Amino acid sequence: MAKYGKWLTGGLGWAFFGPVGGILGFVLGSLIDSAEIHTSSGNIGTTRGDFAASLVILISAVMKADGKVVKAELDYVKTYFVQVFGEQKAKEAILLLREILKKDIPIHEVTYQIKNHLDYSSKLQLLHFLYGVANADEHIDIKELHLIEQIAYQLGVNTKDSDSIKSMFIANTDSSYKILEIERFATDDEVKKAYRKMAIKYHPDKVSYLGEDVQKAANEKFQKVNEAFEKIKKERAMI
Repeated sequence: MAKYGKWLTGGLGWAFFGPVGGILGFVLGSLIDSAEIHTSSGNIGTTRGDFAASLVILISAVMKADGKVVKAELDYVKTYFVQVFGEQKAKEAILLLREILKKDIPIHEVTYQIKNHLDYSSKLQLLHFLYGVANADEHIDIKELHLIEQIAYQLGVNTKDSDSIKSMFIANTDSSYKILEIERFATDDEVKKAYRKMAIKYHPDKVSYLGEDVQKAANEKFQKVNEAFEKIKKERAMI
């Protein structure tokens, strides 16, 4: 089971400590005798391991939001993990998740720690993952939605960015505009300016340091921006 250390490639920095580290310690102590977990001292920024730990713990909280975890939900999450992490890492992630699901998640303390250490681009990608998992069965339960909105707020994600990502999964008449963080009455020039701004904000290269798999998943967010822009262009017959 030493592969758990390898799944958190890049080592654990701040995530080895605090409430996040406490949860990981519970899981690793339950699953393995010794793990090749590398910790880093000092402020080295967001590592792949820090992001992965944050992701699995918050997914656990979202899955339990409606008071029950069923096999279908685990199957949906496994499929999602396979898409973004690959087959082998997905198996390891699911085993980690199953153990974390047994643990009560102190969501306020966990999000506070993540807020203070995870960089903003990683927070946006984390939020995108959470909505993706919640919507895996093409339905987001109201309790899941409220918890993700709470997590976004506690992570310090501003309202426009949070609404932009939410609109990628919950469609309404203004979804395309919300994704670009503008109002329907924006001028064509404002639409173009907003598109360029969001294309930079959500570009996959923003999270390249988290690994190729996360960068690949981030491309979905980037494509949603392009789709929103193309939809508005078509509606307005923009040149």
